[in-house]
Amino acid sequence: QVRLVESGGGSVQAGGSLRLSCAASGLTGSRYCMGWYRQVPGKEREGVATFFNAGDSTWYAGSVKGRFVVSQDKAKNTVALQMNSLKPEDTGMYYCAARLCDRMTWDYWGQGTQVTVLS
Repeated sequence: QVRLVESGGGSVQAGGSLRLSCAASGLTGSRYCMGWYRQVPGKEREGVATFFNAGDSTWYAGSVKGRFVVSQDKAKNTVALQMNSLKPEDTGMYYCAARLCDRMTWDYWGQGTQVTVLS
């Protein structure tokens, strides 16, 4: 059974930093791409930062580019998100996701970790 567990969320003042981590269990092999999504109440879940191209390339949402850095350990199936210069609009529930790199859909999701940025 696949399980993704996020950690590292919390509250921080605007301009501060947080680091999210996600550990996946039950994924066999190292053929998985992982990434981060976020959702705020009343809005659809949106991509924040993800890996693609066999896990060798990264994609960032325009709103976080230059502030967030995503990293993945393919051998351990872990992914982290370093979030710097946080803004109130970064507030939301952050979800870790995983998929086989040759698939388009994200097959596995974590339960989410809340990030609140105070103005």
